[in-house]
Amino acid sequence: MSFTSGADQYDRFMGRYSAPLAPVFIDFARLADGGRVLDVGCGPGALARELVSRSDPALICAVDPSEAFVAAARDRLPGVRVERAVVESLPFEDRSFDASLAQLVVHFMVDPVAGLREMGRVTKPNGVVAACVWDYAGGQGPLGVFWEAARVLDADVDDESSRAGTRRGHLAKLFDIAGLREIEHGAISAEVEHASFEEWWEPFTLGVGPAGAHVATLSARQRDRLRDLCRDRLPDGSFVIRAQAWAARGLV
Repeated sequence: MSFTSGADQYDRFMGRYSAPLAPVFIDFARLADGGRVLDVGCGPGALARELVSRSDPALICAVDPSEAFVAAARDRLPGVRVERAVVESLPFEDRSFDASLAQLVVHFMVDPVAGLREMGRVTKPNGVVAACVWDYAGGQGPLGVFWEAARVLDADVDDESSRAGTRRGHLAKLFDIAGLREIEHGAISAEVEHASFEEWWEPFTLGVGPAGAHVATLSARQRDRLRDLCRDRLPDGSFVIRAQAWAARGLV
């Protein structure tokens, strides 16, 4: 899946969760100092920005299929090589990187196993391949409340829970099929405080990702009903969303 929304809209919607998750994911990946790192499906650059804060920008490369996201990442990350590409066909030679990371990307890959194999191809022997995906199947991702409310209105809604890597152990299984070894997996999380329900809800109306696309298909009456169902499930005033993701790490 390639996002058609702009970088600012993405930042307001999923970026508010992906940015604080990035340092936790990098810590989980346990990267060697001074290595070349590829950020696969970089979006507007949340993970790459954190990588740059820990390393030389010249050592970081990033790819994304969205032209808008590539342009934003290039603008935001001087010195980082950013290319437009899909993960199943990376524009790099074999063994180009010491590590390849995919934050919140595997569940959008057309062929997750092929994508992970391609990440392995461009990574050096004994290099790290790591990925993480929100726990949509367990309802613990950042959109859990939204999808729970959406299922009240439509039990068959595509709530992302059947996508690759969204359930416990599935990322590790995909890593194994892709030929990676010494696989480790577990849960990581990030907490985000929202000042109000309105601040939490408004980004769902921007058309970003599957949730935004779903809201865009609703009539005004259905949208108001969904909004009310979400409000009923969240506290008054400020509140904190604890978003959990499944993560896996393997060696080439």
